[in-house]
Amino acid sequence: MNLSIADPPHRDPQRRDRLIAVFRDTFDPAPALDVTQLKYRDIPAWNSVGHMQLVAALEAAFDLMLETDEIIALSSFEEAERILDRHLISFTIGL
Repeated sequence: MNLSIADPPHRDPQRRDRLIAVFRDTFDPAPALDVTQLKYRDIPAWNSVGHMQLVAALEAAFDLMLETDEIIALSSFEEAERILDRHLISFTIGL
């Protein structure tokens, strides 16, 4: 198995698929749009209201509660993955 910084050992491909689904369900982008490259305000739906809808959808889909600093930092799909990674690490080691 090849591991890299981009794919930490704890990153679950099914979780990534669920994250993609959350982004697609929240923003309803064009089918051809690669949501894994999406950044805040790249599409009209990711405005301040869409941002809060994404936060609510992430919290529901992954059964977590985002902190204020995480909500502010949530500026891209990539950052969403990092935030989920941190929550998974905290859950796994019981922080």
